[in-house]
Amino acid sequence: MTEETVKDRWVLGLTSLGFFMAMMDAMIVTTASTAIRTEFQISVGLLQWALNAYNITIAAVLLVGVALGERWGRRKIYNWGIFIFTIGSVLCALANNIEWLIAARIVEGLGASVMTPMSMAILTNAVPANQRGRALGIWSGIGGLALIVGPSLGGLIVAQLTWQWIFWLNVPVGIMAIGLSQHRLPESHGQNEPIKLIDNLLLIMAMAGLVWALSASTSVTGTSQLGLVAVIGLISVGCGIGFIYRQSVDPLPMLPLTLFHNPTFTGGNLATACLYGSMYGVVFFLPQYLQVSQRATALTAGLALLPWTGTLVVVAPFAGRAVDRFGDRWVATLGLVLQGVGYLSIALLVHQSYLWLVLPLMIAGVGLSMAGPALQKAVLGAVPRVMIGKAAGVYNVFRLLGGALGTTVAVMIFYQCQGTTFSNGFQATMLGTAVLSFLGVIWSWHLAAERVVNLD
Repeated sequence: MTEETVKDRWVLGLTSLGFFMAMMDAMIVTTASTAIRTEFQISVGLLQWALNAYNITIAAVLLVGVALGERWGRRKIYNWGIFIFTIGSVLCALANNIEWLIAARIVEGLGASVMTPMSMAILTNAVPANQRGRALGIWSGIGGLALIVGPSLGGLIVAQLTWQWIFWLNVPVGIMAIGLSQHRLPESHGQNEPIKLIDNLLLIMAMAGLVWALSASTSVTGTSQLGLVAVIGLISVGCGIGFIYRQSVDPLPMLPLTLFHNPTFTGGNLATACLYGSMYGVVFFLPQYLQVSQRATALTAGLALLPWTGTLVVVAPFAGRAVDRFGDRWVATLGLVLQGVGYLSIALLVHQSYLWLVLPLMIAGVGLSMAGPALQKAVLGAVPRVMIGKAAGVYNVFRLLGGALGTTVAVMIFYQCQGTTFSNGFQATMLGTAVLSFLGVIWSWHLAAERVVNLD
């Protein structure tokens, strides 16, 4: 084994670890959600913020983190992200009410906001272009392990200990990751641009306000409360318009709108939002459905997700190679269709026993495993090499904002259709997530059939 091969493996392993940690913290909460809801005596609508506070924070601030990484060094900011994430995990473990937990999840999100885009940028920069699809496929597969390990491990911890231990696990892993990354990851830089704090504040207000307004619209009563929701919704839209305007006139924008002139870049990001919006809506409700309607324990609910999540680690590396061979468009489109078919089948079989759900879960998992690496490569391959870090940030904004909006829309559908049973609301939610996945096909078809990768 050559020294270069060893170096590449360290880079792949350590960047995948950061992605794994960030994904794990979103996934491990899912099977613990029922225990958290029971202990804090809260509604499903409030519980969603234990997941959405994390995802929205990442989506809203990661472009600032990306800018810091491009200026001060990707490895340096990557390690700082892991450190903040670890501190946030400690605060989550110490939470004694939902407000504290949500605040601690925001701290975690601040750290995770740079872990995923910096890990992707470090890996993409270090790996030769002809191996990039395979490397991103493996990176995605290792990150996908969080979908396998997270729900099952969360269920085991809740069954044997308490839900707080799902966060204590991050502490030793974070310390180890910082030490190894400091010595084994290469340092790299991108464009040295000023930090746009006003732009980031507008982005935070736009994202958080929109998701909150959508979420609150399902539970408020009375004219005054509806008026407040409408005002906050309008303010968030105004902030979004202001953000876009500032990007259009700024000579050094935080989010270059010219990137969206490329249909592959635009289509890849919008399809990513649909892909993960659909997935996060399911991952929020499926463990609860298994525990409430199928009478599963937290542990068995986590294990019951394995037919869905287990396909990721098996299929994702092969999907990366398929992308290199057949192109982004076909692999991404087929993946979105399969995910939608899987969720639609679950909706039709929701009143049957669990065994009827195994094949649909596998089909959905294969679809996610195919579309994820294809869309990653499409977005990053559509920009010059010097813009990889910024493109990775934009990709993850769409991934996480899509996830937050998908979760919120799923909760809205659930409350409107729940009726007298949890199963009825879950069935309607699965139909909604299937439609969202199929909607992504419209955008995946905008990907270029053939393209030049990362022109300098």
